[in-house]
Amino acid sequence: MADASDEGDDRPRPEDVEERYDFDDFGPADMAEMSPEEWEAAFDADSWITGTDLLDRVERELEARVATREVFAVIERDQTDEGERLVAYSDEGYAAVYPDGTVEGRGTVLRDVKPTVALCSMPDYEPASADGERGLPDPEAVTERGRDLGNLVLQVIGLAQVIAGLILFGAWIGYALHVVVSFVAFAFVAFGVLLLTVVANARLSDRFRAEEYRERLRSAGVADGERPAFVPGSDRDGEDRDAE
Repeated sequence: MADASDEGDDRPRPEDVEERYDFDDFGPADMAEMSPEEWEAAFDADSWITGTDLLDRVERELEARVATREVFAVIERDQTDEGERLVAYSDEGYAAVYPDGTVEGRGTVLRDVKPTVALCSMPDYEPASADGERGLPDPEAVTERGRDLGNLVLQVIGLAQVIAGLILFGAWIGYALHVVVSFVAFAFVAFGVLLLTVVANARLSDRFRAEEYRERLRSAGVADGERPAFVPGSDRDGEDRDAE
C-alpha cells in the first residue's frame, strides 16, 4: 500500500500544472515543454477532439503556419489501409497524423507538428487560417529579394560618391588645388566603393539564399509532385521496396 501511495504522490496534480502553465496563452513552445504526465493531469482525454475533425483542424493550422513561413512542409491528405491520415513532409523529415491523434515521423517537421496536433485536439483552441495563397511556392517562382528599392538607392548613392570623388581628383590634378581636396576626393571614392561592395555582397547572398531555397523545394517534391523516398507511402518508397 505504501508503494502505491508513493507512486501516486509522484504524479503531477492538475492544480500544479495549471500553476506552471498559462493556458490562456498556451502555445507550441509550452506543449513541447510539457511532459506526458502533465498533459494527462491537465486535460480530460475524453474531451479531446479526434477523427476527421482533428485532421481538418491540424491541416488548417499547418497551412497557416506554412503560409507565414513558420513551417517548411508540404501538407497532404492520404488514404491508407488503416484509414485517412494527414502527412506533412519536407526535404529532410516528415510527420504522419492519424485520426486518433497519433503522430509518427522524424526531423524538424515532426517537431513542428507534434505540438500543433496537441493544440488542435483542445476544443477551446481555435486553429489559425491561411490568408491568400496556401502551401509552398513553386521553385521557379522564388525570386531574389536583393532587387528592392533600398539596394537600388544605395547603388545610386555609391556611384554618385565615386563620380564626385573622381571629379575632385581631376580638379586637384588639373588646377593644383589644396592637398585637402585630395583627401576629400579619396574619401568620396572610398565611401562610394564601400557602398557598391555592400550592395554587391547583399545581392550575391540573396542569390545564394534563393537558390538554396529553390533546391529545398525541389528536394521536397514541390516541382514534380513526388514525395521524398523516406516518406512512408511515397511512390519512390514503394518503388524502392519493389526493387528489393
